[in-house]
Amino acid sequence: MVTNSPFRNILKRALVYTFNAVRSSGKTVQKGILVMKLAYKSEQGEYHIRLNKGDVGRYVILPGDPGRCEKIAKYFDDAKLIAQNREYVTYTGTLDGVPVSVMSTGIGGASAAIGMEELIHIGADTFIRVGTSGGIKKEVMGGDICIATGAIRFEGTSKEYAPEEWPAVPDFDVTLALKQASEKLGFRHHMGVVQCKDSFYGQHSPDTMPTEPMLKYKWEAWRRLGATCSEMESAALFTVAAARGVRCGSVMMVVANQTRRELGLEDPQVYDTDKAIKAAVEAIRILIKNDAVLV
Repeated sequence: MVTNSPFRNILKRALVYTFNAVRSSGKTVQKGILVMKLAYKSEQGEYHIRLNKGDVGRYVILPGDPGRCEKIAKYFDDAKLIAQNREYVTYTGTLDGVPVSVMSTGIGGASAAIGMEELIHIGADTFIRVGTSGGIKKEVMGGDICIATGAIRFEGTSKEYAPEEWPAVPDFDVTLALKQASEKLGFRHHMGVVQCKDSFYGQHSPDTMPTEPMLKYKWEAWRRLGATCSEMESAALFTVAAARGVRCGSVMMVVANQTRRELGLEDPQVYDTDKAIKAAVEAIRILIKNDAVLV
């Protein structure tokens, strides 16, 4: 507690200044979290995703690929296409009688963060990223699924939300639901830290990059530290979720593992994302049930 009068006055002036700055900038504070008011809004709703309140449920699955949305929506009851704009394709239906949605985010953290921000504006608060990844850890095989317990912030978007020292971690309840779902469905899965980058070819063609030494040095460090897989969105989504006070988790299907390939080990390539989708859908069922008990 500050008891010294001069310091109290300085603190008071700082708080008043901060409050006035927030008020004049169009920001609001909800549950201690700074939330931006809409910067732009079209006649169709949120500027990028073209959605309004009531268009989506509180639970949203976030694939990167717009073409994957219809496939995911088939697991919902009474799913309908709600909006389609840019990389953002949205379907809404129900699971166990509760409204749920799926919306694509495109490739990378920047577009994923925009999508999550605008979904939060219209009432969504629980997110599961479903996507593809490349294995890093030797034990991870193509066709396995990886559930993120944390994410390496080797991307740019999260740096505009949090200092580099801040860890990008998923919500515990969402992560636990994904683990329980994978176990229930009998899917081979791995829990661990995932690496998130902005450049796909920086990972797969580091020899062609002017930054080759740095890319190879860091990749080897992540491999030695036990990172499970590499993808492009989770770090940004986890950091945005922390900044906005919502829940987020990630489950990725492993396409292949370049570590295994380099070691001359079996390296099957699998492109079917069905396991990750089923795990996400079952996890939402678990969350719906658990959330109902808490109400």
